[in-house]
Amino acid sequence: MSWRLPEKGEDVLAIVDYGVGNLGSIRNMFKKIGVPAEIVTEPDQLAGADKIVLPGVGAFDAGMRSLERSGMRPALVEYVHSRGVPILGICLGMQLMTRSSEEGVSPGLGWIDADAMLIRPENPDLKVPHMGWNLVRATKSDPLIDTLPEEARFYFVHSYQVRCNDLRDVLLETTYGEGFHSAFRSGNIWGVQFHPEKSHKFGMALLRNFAERC
Repeated sequence: MSWRLPEKGEDVLAIVDYGVGNLGSIRNMFKKIGVPAEIVTEPDQLAGADKIVLPGVGAFDAGMRSLERSGMRPALVEYVHSRGVPILGICLGMQLMTRSSEEGVSPGLGWIDADAMLIRPENPDLKVPHMGWNLVRATKSDPLIDTLPEEARFYFVHSYQVRCNDLRDVLLETTYGEGFHSAFRSGNIWGVQFHPEKSHKFGMALLRNFAERC
């Protein structure tokens, strides 16, 4: 999908295409909830964005290399840090926002005091990657999650889990053998480990919150 210039007064939600992630399904989920969203492939296309989504699947180092090659990293730093544009990281996109990952050697974006760690369940019946539906537990109130029902469930596919060093940044926790941080927030930066675009009504509610409340 090519970039479309927004109409006057229209909010713009940009989904960053840096060669990693299933972007079409994210855009389609926003379309289902009536939120205009565009896939952007060039850094200068972020100039008109009111909200940004950083998706991603795959390995940490490959994701960081793709972000660098695409030229998106300096543009994201400009708009997210200097201008305060709200951003939502999804799955690998969330992990790239941390300082580092045990999966690789590349430093992350370092936007939040957290690291990605390999899932090491003590129960041998729990397989890695963690794949499938799981419950989340809110740790505090936040516009991203306040409308979610108490028994909200999301779809996960991941082998690494984020650990926030400052527990005040944690929004959601999930248990897979042990607890891990499945969503965080630091200022205008949000991240979720699960895939809201694959999580039906719960994912729709969360993405609507990001578009309309964050």
